[in-house]
Amino acid sequence: MALVAHDAKKTELLDWAARHQEALRGCRLVATRTTGELLARRLGLRADLVASGPLGGDQQIGAMIVEERIALLVFFTDPLGTQPHESDVRALHRLAVVHDVPLASNPASADVLLPDACLRMAAPAPVEADAA
Repeated sequence: MALVAHDAKKTELLDWAARHQEALRGCRLVATRTTGELLARRLGLRADLVASGPLGGDQQIGAMIVEERIALLVFFTDPLGTQPHESDVRALHRLAVVHDVPLASNPASADVLLPDACLRMAAPAPVEADAA
């Protein structure tokens, strides 16, 4: 599960993560650097860190989506602010859609998507039957 938040939404993501701390502790988390450091410092949640979004972190998470390593993208975006890396943000959203990865852009959608993502992450990978 990837956790990302624009600066104006980091507190909102931290509040959401605090409400779901127990569920998140059971998940493998990936986060952009600043967001991940805040999650660790304030909530004790451990995440694999990628670069900050403007420094390529969005693209790193996008690559993980392509590699089927992300079951849920929680990305609290700031719809009222301008982002210098807006093209990277759009590309990350596009990859989530193309690769059918659920995308939560606010606490309400994250609340709905989290339980299913936790179940999918805990389930064993399906075994493909031989075509013979």
